[in-house]
Amino acid sequence: MDEQAVDESLVLDGECERTARASWLALLDLAVWGDLKSAGLGTLPKVRRRALDAGERLRSMFAPRDWIPHPRERLKNALASLSNLRRSLEELERATAQLDGGEDLDRFRGRCAELRNALEQLTPAAERWAAFLDSQYHDGRE
Repeated sequence: MDEQAVDESLVLDGECERTARASWLALLDLAVWGDLKSAGLGTLPKVRRRALDAGERLRSMFAPRDWIPHPRERLKNALASLSNLRRSLEELERATAQLDGGEDLDRFRGRCAELRNALEQLTPAAERWAAFLDSQYHDGRE
């Protein structure tokens, strides 16, 4: 496995990171300070926890992986981070579906959509990572 090619593939678009981070910060601000309402007991704290978790997963996604010694493990870590981030966002969106009012509800859902759109920009990178791993498997160097 070409370590330099792997490392180059792990460098993510800075604009994607900035967009995702800005969307998440606005989402978190709305989760904590926005006018969101729910008739369900505990729904708002759950939404806030899910929003925070999404931010932690977002941070993990864009964190450097140079501390991981093997290229294959770097790729697997990046794929796992993206999978965890997507799962976290899905859980946030499910929790958000339980919100039923407030002046900021549409803005909050819009920020969720912005974050999801920013993550979709990572799909080509994830496909490259999977191709690297697949090529190593098919070359018999599993």
